[in-house]
Amino acid sequence: MTWTIEPRPWDDPTGAALRAAQRAELDARYGSDDHEPGTPPSAADIDLFLVALNADGDPVGCGALRRLDPATAEVKRMYVAPAARGSGASTAILRALEAAALDRGWTTIRLETGPAQPDAMHFYQREGYHEIPLFGAYIGSDLSVCYERMLTSNPVP
Repeated sequence: MTWTIEPRPWDDPTGAALRAAQRAELDARYGSDDHEPGTPPSAADIDLFLVALNADGDPVGCGALRRLDPATAEVKRMYVAPAARGSGASTAILRALEAAALDRGWTTIRLETGPAQPDAMHFYQREGYHEIPLFGAYIGSDLSVCYERMLTSNPVP
């Protein structure tokens, strides 16, 4: 399957709808709306926001990067609509985020997910990420599992 993955402003209506769908899914998985340690991402601190569209132009997913330091960025709001899961859209979005990070000189990608998202944990491990100690706002959180990948110009096989 082929996707168009394009940068959009954080407040883009399509991106906002995808993030709202993600939020509703996470609220259901965690049983509350209090499952995000730290400051939620915003237009002020997101360096890149991508939206993926299928061949028909329908939105299927999104993802963002927030710079943590001169060499490190964090993946935020990575989401693929349930109907598009298993199609490769997640990998396409993640690879686009990684390529954008490398273009900016960022060589490390970190992210946070949680125990109510075993599918996400499996996905990131499959894509070359390894579990790391909790970092930043996630330190001490029972709802967080953090991952990291060092980037090179060669993608994960």
